[in-house]
Amino acid sequence: MLSEPTVYVIDDEPDICKVLSGILEGARIKVKTYTSPRDFMLAYSPDNPGCLLLDIGMPDINGLELMEAIIARGNRTPVIFLTGNATVANAVEMLKAGAVDFIEKPAKADVILGCVRKALKIDLHRRHEQSQFADINQRLDLLTAREREVLTWITVGKSNKMIALILNISSRTVEIHRANILNKMRASSVAELVKMDLMVKEYISTSGLESSSN
Repeated sequence: MLSEPTVYVIDDEPDICKVLSGILEGARIKVKTYTSPRDFMLAYSPDNPGCLLLDIGMPDINGLELMEAIIARGNRTPVIFLTGNATVANAVEMLKAGAVDFIEKPAKADVILGCVRKALKIDLHRRHEQSQFADINQRLDLLTAREREVLTWITVGKSNKMIALILNISSRTVEIHRANILNKMRASSVAELVKMDLMVKEYISTSGLESSSN
């Protein structure tokens, strides 16, 4: 069971951490604060649901560098940047780097809460997608190499006759493979197989992960 969503605040200024903590706790949102990016990296697990509020201008390790390190570990937790001097150029840089939003200091409580609630919804959606992806990949692992070949052609709309011709096997053999694939993938129809295939491809394209089907 997932733990309670938590907002992780990383800012080298203790007073900022205290203010943000007060705003979030006042809205009954769980929060943990860190004044050191290194301390955060030692304590944090991507299995924990929530989002990150990162100060962009920290010494030693800045917010962008910290986010890059987090992403390199395969972490898709939503990031909101805190900045004291946002320009169009660095706002674009933050969003291109993968942030879901940025907040200019000093920010009003409603702005902070609005950004955080949006980020928590994004995290929930991403974790749901991740769970679906993992489930489909487990089913794909049950397929034989030949069944995966047949599945590839099924999902692009090829008929049994055409698949048989492409793979140089009988149509009856294709029918057997198709039945086994539907059973192992727990799909009630070819349309459902196509939906699973599209979901996996979309997840891979947005997360940079590799599927068992590749």
